[in-house]
Amino acid sequence: MTRVQLRKQLTPVVSTLALFVLWEAACQAFRIPTFILPRPTEALAALIDNWAGIWPNALHTLITTLIGFGGAVAVGMLLGIAVGTSALVYDAINPLLIGFNAIPKVALVPILVLWFGIGTVPAVITAFLTAFFPIVVNVATGIATVEPELSDVLRSLGASKTDIVRKVGIPRSMPYFFASLKIAIALAFVGAVVSESIASNVGIGYLMLSASATFRIPLVFAGLLVIALMGIIMYLAAARLERRFASWATRGSEIGGYMGGG
Repeated sequence: MTRVQLRKQLTPVVSTLALFVLWEAACQAFRIPTFILPRPTEALAALIDNWAGIWPNALHTLITTLIGFGGAVAVGMLLGIAVGTSALVYDAINPLLIGFNAIPKVALVPILVLWFGIGTVPAVITAFLTAFFPIVVNVATGIATVEPELSDVLRSLGASKTDIVRKVGIPRSMPYFFASLKIAIALAFVGAVVSESIASNVGIGYLMLSASATFRIPLVFAGLLVIALMGIIMYLAAARLERRFASWATRGSEIGGYMGGG
């Protein structure tokens, strides 16, 4: 392992530990009550003590999020290709997408409950609705930004519009697509947890709501830590896929590697 690789491995660990140390010191120095802001050690203790109840809810949230996220990837990719390749589709759909994205997804949860009942389905749909918009926009942007000169040259060589999209447009959109995955997976977790906290009897969102109702604030923060950990793992998985399938478009710098600056 080179020095640069070692630094990239250790820097996020050190910064996270520093944040927890600062958090712990501030709570002790200012004597902040636990019911307002528990110390990290209290949150970790609650995580360990309640792990038997946390992990089934965390697994449910993870599965719910992945189902909604998978649907968002499939629909977002197809819709992004359609929007990016057709000016007619863009003119017809783009205003609807913008207007729908402006609607707070939490406002849709009661409607989803009315349609599908309390439980997993509203959480899956909310995760889907919060995640698919950035995928659509980024894929469409990647396809639409193919240079007109390149398209003209390919047409002169006998390539059809479908050939240009399949062999140039879609590969060109891959860096945009993988960059959007990193955003979409975090949004999917937000959507799932929000829905679980409003209209579910299982999941991390429900667990946190129940804990806050009984003033078990360390358990609430334990749930937040679990959500953050799952989000980081999924982000790293998306970044690994990006390096695997679109390494030609990513920068070799630390910022590109972590933030997906592609």
